[in-house]
Amino acid sequence: MQSPESMTALCAVTAIEHGALTCEALARACLARIAAREPIVHAWRELDAQRMLVRARDLDRGPRVGLLHGLPVAIKDIISTADFPTRYGSSIYADHHPPAHAACVSLIEGQGAIIPGKTVTTEFAYFQPGPTTNPVNPSHTPGGSSSGSAAAVADFMVPLALGTQTAGSVIRPAAFCGIVGYKATYGRLNLTGIKPFAPSLDTLGCFARDVDDVELVRSALSGDEYRPLPSLTTRPRIGVCRSTKWVAESDAERAVRDALALLRNDADVREFDASCIDAATDAQAIVMAFEAAQSLHYEYRVHRDALSARLAELIETGRRIRWADYIAAIDAARGARRSLRAAFESHDVLLSPSAPGEAPKGLEATGDPIFNRGVTMLGLPAVTLPAGVGEHEMPLGVQLIGREDCDRELLSIARWIHARTRSAY
Repeated sequence: MQSPESMTALCAVTAIEHGALTCEALARACLARIAAREPIVHAWRELDAQRMLVRARDLDRGPRVGLLHGLPVAIKDIISTADFPTRYGSSIYADHHPPAHAACVSLIEGQGAIIPGKTVTTEFAYFQPGPTTNPVNPSHTPGGSSSGSAAAVADFMVPLALGTQTAGSVIRPAAFCGIVGYKATYGRLNLTGIKPFAPSLDTLGCFARDVDDVELVRSALSGDEYRPLPSLTTRPRIGVCRSTKWVAESDAERAVRDALALLRNDADVREFDASCIDAATDAQAIVMAFEAAQSLHYEYRVHRDALSARLAELIETGRRIRWADYIAAIDAARGARRSLRAAFESHDVLLSPSAPGEAPKGLEATGDPIFNRGVTMLGLPAVTLPAGVGEHEMPLGVQLIGREDCDRELLSIARWIHARTRSAY
């Protein structure tokens, strides 16, 4: 049997259900991995090993609780927890102790998950990075804003983690760290208890090492009845996105070409004009700045000196945006969304790079979310899959974009693609 910390979530929860693994053994294996690697990776903002073990023993003594029984799940520190401080990546909230869990935390605990602690987020889930490094090479960024969540899953500290996305904060770090990342259809996973940044964009997501694991989390969070992802019965129709705004490095373009080469015999592949996503990309920048200026009005007004220059600049940009221009951006996104609905009549998924290339070297920035902004503005579900490595031996990813409210169908196609590409990498 695999070492417990290296198991996928589905393998671990199945082993626990069949008596081949205990919740405590899995918790101890994850804690040992954290102890060995955390001094290098710095994924955690808060960790309570004793609480984790007590919860694991309690689960071992009782009946199976739910889909996530015994699985350690890391929580991004933008998400409120009653048992741990929630600091939002800012010194302003250094002593902030929420009175209740966010809805998503309560839901996964109700399904048997174990919460080890909180993972590092960038400041208020924007661009100012924390201390987390990329576990593949600690001289490179893990991406952001869900930096610690992506790194913790990629480094086998936990099998699952929650994150959020307002521009590219799930898809990009998952790609940079070489794992699976999933952003849900906008509005379908409850955000109660998560610090707002841009409410028209903020979306819950998760990190895993296998697509089947994502379906466990999606079902636990959505209330949809869990069923294993089905096998495809027809050839998937894949639209390859081409956009004037997307400037990919040669490694990212190669990752897409290599993936398509592995899929062409079994899928219908065609070019897709992504001009409607371009329009949404422009709108996203306006909407994010305008809404962030409102969401963080208190922090800017009262604690301006405690904000990073990057965040203060965004807020100041948002304060200058006129209401009419904000509404025009919302309307432009609505038009783009209508165009995409028509496009999806002849495509099952769209495919693009997940990021411009490998994770940049250095920890001063978290990378460019240009491949994710428009998708987030459109509210579409997205998945990133590992797609080999680049020139500097750092992970690459390909992004799959699905129809609105067709998350399960997207995950089924992602599973089909992952099965055909992973052996090549």
